[in-house]
Amino acid sequence: MDTVTGTVRNVIFASHDSLFKIVAVDISATTLVWTEPEIVVKGNLGDLQEGTEYEFSGHLVAHPKYGQQFDAVSYQSQRPTSHDGLVDYLASDRFPGIGPKTAAKIVDALGIGAVDTIVKDPDVLQKVGLSAKKADMLASSLRENLGLEQVIIGLGEVGLTGALANKVYGRYQEDALDVVRANPYQLIVDIEGIGFRVADGIARQLDIPADDPQRLGGALMDALFQITDRDGDTYAEPARLLDGAKSRLAGGGLGGVSDEQLTAALRDLADDRRISITDGRIFPKRLFDAEWQIANHLFALKSAAEGYDDDDITTTLNQVEHDLDIEYDATQRTAVVDALQNHVFLLTGGPGTGKTTVVNGIVRAYAQLNAIRLDPNSYDSDTAYPIMLVAPTGRAAKRMSETTGLPASTIHRLLGLAIDTTDYEPPELPDGLLIVDEMSMVDTYLFRILLDAVHPGITLILVGDKDQLPSVGPGQVFADLLASHTLPQAELTHIHRQDARSSITTLAHDINNGQLPDDFTAKQADRSFISCGPGQIQAAVRQVVTAAKAKFDAMQVQVLAPMYRGVAGVDALNPLVQDIFNPKASERTKEIDAGDHQYRIGDKVLQLVNNPEKNVYNGEIGLVTGIVSATKDDGAHLIVDFDGNEIDYASNELKSITLAYATSIHKAQGSEFDMVILPLTMASRRMLKRNLVYTAITRAKKFLIMIGDQEAFRTAVTTMADNRHTGLVDRLRKVFKLAPTEPDATDGETAATTTSNARVNDAQSLAVASTATGQVLHEAVAPPIAANGSDQAAGPTILTPALVARDAVDPMIGMEGITPQTA
Repeated sequence: MDTVTGTVRNVIFASHDSLFKIVAVDISATTLVWTEPEIVVKGNLGDLQEGTEYEFSGHLVAHPKYGQQFDAVSYQSQRPTSHDGLVDYLASDRFPGIGPKTAAKIVDALGIGAVDTIVKDPDVLQKVGLSAKKADMLASSLRENLGLEQVIIGLGEVGLTGALANKVYGRYQEDALDVVRANPYQLIVDIEGIGFRVADGIARQLDIPADDPQRLGGALMDALFQITDRDGDTYAEPARLLDGAKSRLAGGGLGGVSDEQLTAALRDLADDRRISITDGRIFPKRLFDAEWQIANHLFALKSAAEGYDDDDITTTLNQVEHDLDIEYDATQRTAVVDALQNHVFLLTGGPGTGKTTVVNGIVRAYAQLNAIRLDPNSYDSDTAYPIMLVAPTGRAAKRMSETTGLPASTIHRLLGLAIDTTDYEPPELPDGLLIVDEMSMVDTYLFRILLDAVHPGITLILVGDKDQLPSVGPGQVFADLLASHTLPQAELTHIHRQDARSSITTLAHDINNGQLPDDFTAKQADRSFISCGPGQIQAAVRQVVTAAKAKFDAMQVQVLAPMYRGVAGVDALNPLVQDIFNPKASERTKEIDAGDHQYRIGDKVLQLVNNPEKNVYNGEIGLVTGIVSATKDDGAHLIVDFDGNEIDYASNELKSITLAYATSIHKAQGSEFDMVILPLTMASRRMLKRNLVYTAITRAKKFLIMIGDQEAFRTAVTTMADNRHTGLVDRLRKVFKLAPTEPDATDGETAATTTSNARVNDAQSLAVASTATGQVLHEAVAPPIAANGSDQAAGPTILTPALVARDAVDPMIGMEGITPQTA
C-alpha cells in the first residue's frame, strides 16, 4: 500500500454513527506521485486531532466529482521521535498538570516509547514519583487522546481494517483490543461478517497454537452458526457439525485435530453456556432457550380464561355478515368463532381461500364485542390501541392495512426493535387483539421477542400460508406450530368463486399439489409462459418489461429471481429493468454511484435493514425523489420516499438500500404486485424447490409471466424443500403435556427431527463413536427433563445448592396445575 504522512488541517465530514471521515491533510511525505501540497483522505478513522501529524496507508482512488482522494485502510499518529520532542508533547496543554520538568522525568525513565507504555500500564508512572492523582490524570488524558487511535491501529496490526475494524470497535468500544487479543474467535459469535477464516487469520498473528481450545471452539461455533443462523436449522446433528469444524480447521493449513480434542472443546462450549446438547443434538444456547421460551409463552397465553360466550359470538358474527354484505361458509365461520373463543389461534390457507375475509370478520367481531370504534382516524400515536395488526415486512403490513382499512405496522415497529438491538426491553402492549400476518416469514428469534411483549389478556391470531418459503432466519415457526397440534387452528382450502376465474390461483394450487397443469405453456388471460434458453433470458425480460411499461409503472411490475448471480439473477436483471423504466436521459442526468449500480431520481429501491430512528424497515420499497450533490464539506445524499415518509441517505448509508426492480423471491414474500415476471433456468437447480416457485407465483395479482426452461419449472414443482431440523414441535408438546408426535405426510420432517429428551448446558459425559457415516458425538448420560427444558421432570422438588450450581432448577417448581388466573 501507499502511504501519506501529513498534518490534519481540518475534518471535512464525520459520520455521526460510524468512524467514517473525510479530512484534508497537509502532506509532509508520501510514496505517491503527487505534486499538490495537500490531499483529501477518507476512511474509517478514529478521533483525529486537527494539527496533529499522522501516517495513512491505503490507495489513491478517483471520485467522480472531486477527483483523486486517498482511501485509507489504516493510520497511526506520528509521535515525537526525539527526547526533546516527546518532552514538549507531554508538557503541552493536552495534558494538564504535566510541566516540562515532570515530562522530562517521564521520558528519562520510560524512553521514547513512554506514551505506549503508559497507555498499556499506567502503574509504570510510579517509577517517576508521580502522585497517584497526577498519574491517573495523565493516563486518563492519554487514553482519551489516543485510546481510540490505539484501538484502530491495534486492530489493523492483527489484520482488522476498514469496515470490519469499525464493526469491532462499535461492538466492544475501548475494550476491542483486549477482547480480540484474549480470544479472536469470539468475533465469530459477536460480529456479523466475521467467520472462522478471518478470526483464524487474527489468531495466527497472535501466535495462538493450532490445537488451542479456543481455536477448536471457534471452528465448532462457526460450523454451528452456518447450520443454524445461516442455513435455517435450530440445531446441528453431531456428524455434520464435526465435519464442518474439521473442514475449517484443515483449511487453515495448520493440520488436523483429533476427535477427542474436538469433543473436549465441545464440552468447554457447553460448560461456558454457549451451546446446549440434547440427545446428541447440538443447539446454540440462544436458539435452545428461544424454543423453550416460545413454548412456555404460548402455554401461558392459551391457559388464560376462555373467550366470549357462543351466543354473543353468533349474534355478533351475524351482524358482521350483514355489515360487510357477505356470507361466510362453514369453515370460515368456524374459524372466526374459534379465534374469538381462544387466546391463541392459527389460521392458514393458500391463495384465494379467504384468509383476508376471515381476518376482517375477526377484527370486526372483536371490535363489536368490546365496543371498540373501528375508525382509522381514532388511532392516537400516543395512546395504545387495542387492535394491533402487524406483519414481518413493511410491504406485508401495507397490504394488511389496505385489506382491513385499519393501520398496520411491522413487528419491529410495534416493538421498537432495531436489527441490532441488545438488552431489549419489550414494551407493554395493551390488552386487546394482536393479529400477525405472513407468519411463515417470522423466525425463531423474532417470534420469541414478540411473545416477550405479549401477556395473558391479549388475543393472539397468527395468519399465514404454511406452504410458502420458511423464514430467512432459523426455524420454521409457523409450520411447527401447526404440526404440533397444541393450539386451536383452522386451514382454509376452498377456493371461492370470485377467485376461481384466476388461472394464477389455480396454477398455484396445482403446483402446491406437485404438478404442472396440462395447460402450463398455453397462453391464458392472466398468465403466459415464454420458453427460452439461459442466453435468451435477458432479451426476453427486456421485451416483456418494455411492453409492460405501456400499462404499468415500476412499482406495479416486479421481476423475481431465485438467485443473485447468473444471467437470470437479481444482480444482472436490476440494471436491465432500471434502464427501461428509468433510463439515463442524458449526461446531465443526476446520479449517485453506489459501486455496484447507480441511483437516479425515480428509481425503485428496497430497504435492507430496520432503522427505527428513520422509521423505515426491512422490506419496504420506495422511490428516489431527490439527489443532493456532493459539496466540499459533505458527500452526496439520496432522498427516498417510502409511502410519504421521506428518508435522507448519506453516501455512507447507501449500503442499507438496493435497487428493487428485481428482487429475490425471499425478499418479495409478503408483497403482491400487479405483474410478476419469473425467470427460471436449470442454472439455479439447487434453489429450485416447490415452495420457492409457489411463493413467487402467489405474489402476482393480475398477470404472471414465466420465462425460461420448462424443465426448470417442472424440477421446482416436483422437488420438495428439505424441512429444517428444529426442536419446537417437541418443546410445545412437552410444555402442553402431550405425547410426542409421529411423523406423517402432513407434518413432514418437523416431528421426525425434534428431540425427545433435553438437558440444558450440561455436557457431562461426551463420547465419540465410529459409525459408517463418520464420527458421531453422543451423550452417555441424559437425565429426564421437565416441560421447560430443565432436568427436573421427575426429580427432587427441593432447592439445593447443587441444583443452583448446575443451573438445573425448574422455574415452575411447586407450580404444578397453577395458571395465571388461579395464582
